[in-house]
Amino acid sequence: MTQQLTANEEHVLPYKHWWGLLGCAGLMGVILMMGPYSEGLVLAPDRGDMWYFWQLQEPSAITRLTAWLPFSLHWIAMWFLISRGRSERPRYVFGLHSFNLWAIAVNALFILLHIAQTKLFYDGLAQDTHEATSLGSVVIMLFAIMLMENRRRGLVFGKKLKFMYEAGDVVRRYHGYYFSWAIIYTFWYHPVELTQGHLAGFAYMFLLLLQGSLFFTRFHVNRWWTMSLELLFVTHGALVAYFIMQKGQNGPWSMFLFGGVTLFLITQMHGLGLSRRGKLMIALPLITIMATFYMIFPEIVGSLPRVPLINYTGTFLVMIVVWLLLRFGRLVKWMRADSPPV
Repeated sequence: MTQQLTANEEHVLPYKHWWGLLGCAGLMGVILMMGPYSEGLVLAPDRGDMWYFWQLQEPSAITRLTAWLPFSLHWIAMWFLISRGRSERPRYVFGLHSFNLWAIAVNALFILLHIAQTKLFYDGLAQDTHEATSLGSVVIMLFAIMLMENRRRGLVFGKKLKFMYEAGDVVRRYHGYYFSWAIIYTFWYHPVELTQGHLAGFAYMFLLLLQGSLFFTRFHVNRWWTMSLELLFVTHGALVAYFIMQKGQNGPWSMFLFGGVTLFLITQMHGLGLSRRGKLMIALPLITIMATFYMIFPEIVGSLPRVPLINYTGTFLVMIVVWLLLRFGRLVKWMRADSPPV
């Protein structure tokens, strides 16, 4: 029996990381081939800031149903697979468990379904929810990453804040559920489009969905891979700010880009296992570029601290929320244990 159990545990499906990246590139190719998407459609008039433009002016029950139903099925399917994986208590392997293969297949299926749904019915979840919910769900995910990574890389120049360990450990244990929901919600929020912002966003979503499919594998916890995903959020934010928010102005895109670089230098870089020389070789060119830029545009230097401050504030707020939930759960457990039998 022991030998049979060991054999089952050792059964790993082969996988190379570039296979997943190639699959993401192939799905981007499908998006390009299936376009255009909104040609001939009447979209709702632009209402200014924090208004998501890409939604039908006259939605119907069917356009709403074709977005909400597959979103719900996508989310539930991934939660089921995450729960299944956790129940098996697998090792972290250089390959795929069977539930990883199912997760990749589920995500690929729903990506193709969303492309077809946009082509036929167009609307995403944006028709019924505010744009802040899409952005906020992913931003909270980034705060949670900062919190759970504190034990490994620290929060400020490698300094680990021990009072955050308890909340961080809880987030690490259960983060897959929230992260998968946040990514899938954001994915179905947007209809597929061929603008620079949409293409960059969907390419990033595909990478995050791939990452979410690789739980309990060594690929999922590779520090260079996870760091790349964190930095791509910064790049995506800067691109969207440049092409959509205020094209031609230096403020918005530079705030996202260089604010993200500052966060990388203070926090994220220290989780890569680099020597002091290695850190300096990365930091000095980045600091030189930033210093040169703000010497040319000194009037916008005040926006530089915003992104790091938002991230650190958000990380502490997430910690407080998790801590309160933990205390409430323990209080309820204590009250039930202390109550007399009925």
